[in-house]
Amino acid sequence: MDNDVSAGSGTTTVAGRLALGITLLAFGLGTTGVIDNVTTSDAVSIAHYVGGVALFLVGLLAFRDRDAVNGTGYVTLGALWFTWAVSSGGQSSANGAGLFLLLFALVALSLTLAGGEQLGQVMHGLLFLAMLVLAVAQFADSSSLTKVGGWVAVAAGAVAWYAATAALAHWPTALPGRAAGRGVTAHG
Repeated sequence: MDNDVSAGSGTTTVAGRLALGITLLAFGLGTTGVIDNVTTSDAVSIAHYVGGVALFLVGLLAFRDRDAVNGTGYVTLGALWFTWAVSSGGQSSANGAGLFLLLFALVALSLTLAGGEQLGQVMHGLLFLAMLVLAVAQFADSSSLTKVGGWVAVAAGAVAWYAATAALAHWPTALPGRAAGRGVTAHG
């Protein structure tokens, strides 16, 4: 495994990934119901301040550092987490909640397809999958799919946390496999 620790553009990437990781872990664990008396609604404060306000501010700092990719990602994800938190417990329909989660998934898909380093793509890909499964669960009124979506959110949060911690601790961040830029050559 490579010991590539360039998990983005420095401080803003690390802070953003820690904020996203904490938010996703709290949200995902609450959604799974795996911890007694902890539900998704218990993640509202974390989603509001850490996932919403902090991510939004980190995104603005990334823009200041001329990091358009992370700036766009963190500002958008911060706005989505903030919106989820302030509307949580409101009177929206299951289909309305499903639509919000589907739009959240599309943002995560855009961030996944934007490229970048491997852990970032895995993190955004898992976020996409979590929000997609949770959207389908809302549309289908399926508590089983909701729990699956929660576990995928936990996985996304764990990847985000690892990516941030790896950058700080100088742990490996490149996934094993073919090295970037090395193509397959034909032998004649």
